[in-house]
Amino acid sequence: MAGDYISADERELCRKVAEAFEGAFVEEDTLVLDAGRFGFVKLRYYKLPGGFESVKTFRSSEAMFRDLWDEWVCQQILEYASGTPLVELEYAEIFRCIPEEIKESYGLKKQEFMSKAGCSF
Repeated sequence: MAGDYISADERELCRKVAEAFEGAFVEEDTLVLDAGRFGFVKLRYYKLPGGFESVKTFRSSEAMFRDLWDEWVCQQILEYASGTPLVELEYAEIFRCIPEEIKESYGLKKQEFMSKAGCSF
């Protein structure tokens, strides 16, 4: 039964990941919450009267970091394409059109998130 819950060590690592991404999704309808022994939950797309359309639970800080990172990058890609014909393309196609210096800034931002979270995955 204990394996069904998050370990104390992993919970602390997840807390650091959540803190690292705090404020990164201001424009998005995304919230990451500590669910105690159940892990951390990412809630997305709040709609009345039913609540959140997407709920994802994490008990692994690495999985949580990768998920939040992927979401952040997708948000950046859509922001770059917004108001241009690029918005009609797939994420990978848009990403190929992004200048190298912007792509490099994404890499620096990933390192910043990792540093804040104290992780090295």
